[in-house]
Amino acid sequence: MNTIKIISDDDVKSILDLENTILCVENAYRQKADKRATLLPLVSADLVEGKADMDIKSGIYQTGNLFGLKLVTWFGDNKIQGLPNLTAMAMVFDLKNGFPIALINAGYLTAMRTGAAGAVGIKYLANQNAEVLTLVGTGNQAAFQIAAALTAVPTIRKVNIYNPRNEKKAHLLQQSIRTKLSGINNSSNDFKNENWIQRIKTVEFYAVNNIQSALEETDAVITITPSSQALIKKEWVKPGTHISCIGADLPGKQELDETLFRTARIFADDIDQASSVGEIQTAVSLGILPIESIREIGYVINGNENGRLSNNDITVFDSTGIALQDLAVADYIIRTAEEKNIGTSVTI
Repeated sequence: MNTIKIISDDDVKSILDLENTILCVENAYRQKADKRATLLPLVSADLVEGKADMDIKSGIYQTGNLFGLKLVTWFGDNKIQGLPNLTAMAMVFDLKNGFPIALINAGYLTAMRTGAAGAVGIKYLANQNAEVLTLVGTGNQAAFQIAAALTAVPTIRKVNIYNPRNEKKAHLLQQSIRTKLSGINNSSNDFKNENWIQRIKTVEFYAVNNIQSALEETDAVITITPSSQALIKKEWVKPGTHISCIGADLPGKQELDETLFRTARIFADDIDQASSVGEIQTAVSLGILPIESIREIGYVINGNENGRLSNNDITVFDSTGIALQDLAVADYIIRTAEEKNIGTSVTI
């Protein structure tokens, strides 16, 4: 008989902090570049057209001797029933014998690793000493993006918050952001928690209603909207800016002017996935962006590719979200759960 660990969302929250999540995501990109992790094809399907869909991201994480998948569902009418629109479950298996190791509620896991991805883009592709971050989008993921960026890039001192459709939501997030941030970067280390509270206090947060003006002072941008049309025009982006694109993860989504890709340096978590469902999909399909000019960020992290070549480069990181991020973070969660006796063991 085999024993599987059931790990709830509350269990994940008690384990996961941003520093370790960022390290896991970096390792996932690095292992992919080093051919020590394998990404498998994305599976997506409409369950009810326009109202419900699902996708499965899977891979093999040789470094952790495991493989597995994450299944995410979206049911648009769930709010009517008082239920969340999104649910996510990760299943992890032992690469040595194929036995299941863990079943993890992956809601918080996904939020943390997605935030970490945007921050990793800034850490490796923005100019050093980046001070001003502009966030485009104010949904549930916004606080995780800000928290991870502040963790990974200690020079950030100002965050502009912009909602392209509803200025009021930007102001509401500005008013609540410190409270939201204080609940994200949990750590068992009291000293680290106190440092995190002090870090939040040093940052200025501003709601902005004019993205063009905000970009004039911006060093790094994170876009995290469901937009299907460009929100940022090429001529608004000053030399030296970095942009982490998080929102585009399905066909038809777009947040940036595709002509920006004629001159920017472009990086992706996975080139095939990004060119089909990510921010670069439009530029690739129109022939603006040749596939051969795109680089994967893992090669930058492991030192085999240059990020920016000059302080004037505009860099873009297209993060569509890959299974190896989930597996690397899941590996950390499983090991910590065993050490601290967290979760429920079930014989199957």
